[in-house]
Amino acid sequence: MTEKAKILLVDDRQENLLALEAILSALDQTLVRAHSGEEALKALLSDDFAVILLDVQMPGMDGFETAAHIKRREKTRDIPIIFLTAINHGPHHTFRGYAAGAVDYISKPFDPWVLRAKVAVFVDLYNKNCQLREQAALLRGRIDAGAGENRAGDMLGELFARLGSLEESADDLAKQVEMSDDPALAATANGVLGKIARLRAALDALVPAPAGHPGPAAETRPPAPPAARRPPEA
Repeated sequence: MTEKAKILLVDDRQENLLALEAILSALDQTLVRAHSGEEALKALLSDDFAVILLDVQMPGMDGFETAAHIKRREKTRDIPIIFLTAINHGPHHTFRGYAAGAVDYISKPFDPWVLRAKVAVFVDLYNKNCQLREQAALLRGRIDAGAGENRAGDMLGELFARLGSLEESADDLAKQVEMSDDPALAATANGVLGKIARLRAALDALVPAPAGHPGPAAETRPPAPPAARRPPEA
């Protein structure tokens, strides 16, 4: 069974954390609370997160400073951050949020359906990335093991089957991103789709070609599903 993704909720007000948990509970993922920027940074030291919902106005280390620390760490710099704020000082304030590394900047009160939909897409992208890492690790392990020719063929068939399933789900995700018309989501999705394409190319290169043919034989390679559709460029 696929492990649940972790979502980090950062807000100094307990009632706001409870409201976020109520909104996101339908996603059936692991919700982790942090009551300050410092507490959020400690949580990021020990766990991997699919997305961070970060309040801007907090005593001590505010959301902008917390985001700056997150983006400076190699381990956490690629985690999507959605800023949540009860104040709006106009375009300059919003620009500061994006400059701090946020993928989105949402003013309170926000539409809970919209927030849940945005978080769901980032969770899907995170899960696709995890699956890609698992398939790549499996491929490296099988190659390093130096299995016999027959066993290697069985393993390639298994890898192609797993990759095909991943490509199909990535295609569905790309369609969702297209409909959202969100440049930040599109850029993240393009990165995942690029990794899938590179893994497909690596597997294709492992299929032996028959004598007299320069490339992999079509009849020996397991069929691939329809190519994943890329969302529009940001």
